[in-house]
Amino acid sequence: MDIYDISTRRNDGATQSLGDYRGQVLLIVNTASRCGFTPQYAGLQALQDRFAARGFSVLAFPCNQFAGQEPGDDAQIRGFCETTYHTTFPLFAKVDVNGAGQHPLFAHLKAQKGGLLGSAIKWNFTKFLVGRDGRVLERFPPTTSPEAIAPRIEAALAAPVPQPAPAA
Repeated sequence: MDIYDISTRRNDGATQSLGDYRGQVLLIVNTASRCGFTPQYAGLQALQDRFAARGFSVLAFPCNQFAGQEPGDDAQIRGFCETTYHTTFPLFAKVDVNGAGQHPLFAHLKAQKGGLLGSAIKWNFTKFLVGRDGRVLERFPPTTSPEAIAPRIEAALAAPVPQPAPAA
């Protein structure tokens, strides 16, 4: 399985195949509205604004597994993000990122890039940079600001877009 085989539910209820992002550079982030790192939404939007035209997208996945810091429903979360941070990047439905109920996307991401103290995500705003080929290039802890990731995004965007294998 690769990342493009995974589907998830968007914040508006529609199902989204990650295959729709094939060939793009992605920054996948577990987010929360009541966290000390919540102001990073502004930096994530700045990255979206700066790089979207070149084939980049932030994908935000709200999660309530860390101290109950994302208690709202999908509509409340969307309203908060759009009103407070004017986000335009894709926002997905609330997910679990650890444990038996973890979303398959996060199981996949963690399998590719474990953390310093094991693969479990330790807190909100852990970030995974995914290259144009769908492989996880780097994992960043919550303390890494979105702005600090910009040079890595630049490098990933400079990589050639993978071409599909010719049909046999």
